[in-house]
Amino acid sequence: MRTFAPAVCLALALLCGCKETPEPSNNYREYAYVSNGGSNSVTVIDLRALAILTTVSVGRSPTGLAVNPKKNEIYVANTESNNISVIETESNKVVSTIGVHRAPFFIDVSHDGKRAYVANSGSANLSVIDLEQRKVLKYIPTGNGSNLARVTPDDKLAIVALRDEDSIAIVDTEKLAVRSKVKICARPVEMAILPDSSKVFVACSESKQVGVVELKTDKLLALLDVGKTPVHLVVKPDGGEVFVSNYDASSISEVVTGTNEVNNTFQIGDHPARGLVSPDNTLLYVTNFGSDSVAVYSIDNGKRTSSVPVGSHPEGMAFSPNQLLLLVVNTASSDMTVLSLIDSKGRPQPEAPTLETMIPLGKDPRAIVVKAFVSQK
Repeated sequence: MRTFAPAVCLALALLCGCKETPEPSNNYREYAYVSNGGSNSVTVIDLRALAILTTVSVGRSPTGLAVNPKKNEIYVANTESNNISVIETESNKVVSTIGVHRAPFFIDVSHDGKRAYVANSGSANLSVIDLEQRKVLKYIPTGNGSNLARVTPDDKLAIVALRDEDSIAIVDTEKLAVRSKVKICARPVEMAILPDSSKVFVACSESKQVGVVELKTDKLLALLDVGKTPVHLVVKPDGGEVFVSNYDASSISEVVTGTNEVNNTFQIGDHPARGLVSPDNTLLYVTNFGSDSVAVYSIDNGKRTSSVPVGSHPEGMAFSPNQLLLLVVNTASSDMTVLSLIDSKGRPQPEAPTLETMIPLGKDPRAIVVKAFVSQK
């Protein structure tokens, strides 16, 4: 067990305004899962002990991960073996393997936990998976370069980025059919959907642009100029802004979602790869792939507050369930940096993270997800 559990309790009390924060039950679990593309495995980390719990063998070249919000299951997209591994979190064992089509990189799960959506980049289609029956319901032809699928928060649509058609496909999840295709910009690689399911923002890596599509009408509303090679988008929890990581411009662009305008572009570090917004909408954390650091940007003040060294070539990030730790996956050094967002006295300091520990991972770690639950065993 971790030694600063009392500090965690104090920080939670400060954040929520209560006098006491009870310790979780003995059956409470907090795990992080990291896909290791070069060792065909998933590392499971106990976040309460900050130690490796186990390593799970999966398919070849695992990349994307997804959490079921309603069940104790994690899903792994295995790119080279063309299948999905289902990890049951109680036992941390693979309990099922679901075949899909060629070269799945990512997987997304509906918010009701009933379906998964997998874009098959080598087969120009979308696999729709029934997670109760653990089988593919349907393969939907979507288009060339179907490399990424995202489901809207209301679960009514699945949006597929078509890298080789400079478009997106909008799939009706009730009819299990493509409703429309919308031309966007060159090489769409990432998407962010607003919490109210009204718009999707699409980053196009070769055109220095972000496309904005209204999902009620399937119309392109705007093409926004950002920095060179936009590779990642993150939307604030309140839906007010989307932040764009411009990899080859070493900058972040802030897009105001209400007006579909770029409000600001600012230098953040060498080759920003991923962004993550704090749950209270105040801070943006950015992994700088080229400078082996995490930058912290104050959204309200419009300035960078700190830059923290981590491992080599950081990319994926996640918060711990209590949001007092920032977990950073370092792809070249094959480890995870754990940053504390509280100081030694348990006081919140999210704007200036400090190193808590480093945890080794498998070869070529890629994605990270976190699952908290009460064990029934």
